[in-house]
Amino acid sequence: MSVIYLLIAISIFVAIGFFIAFVFAVKSGQYDDDYTPSVRMLFDDELIKSKKSKSTTKS
Repeated sequence: MSVIYLLIAISIFVAIGFFIAFVFAVKSGQYDDDYTPSVRMLFDDELIKSKKSKSTTKS
């Protein structure tokens, strides 16, 4: 029975370690998306045209 308590304690420490690593990665900008904004400007015209065509068809 004491082995279960030991395994639970170890798993909690491992989970806390992964959580700390995740928070550190987010704060350091690991998950920032630098690619999409540069590509989005290439397709802005298509989005504007499709919005205008939808608004003119409803009138």
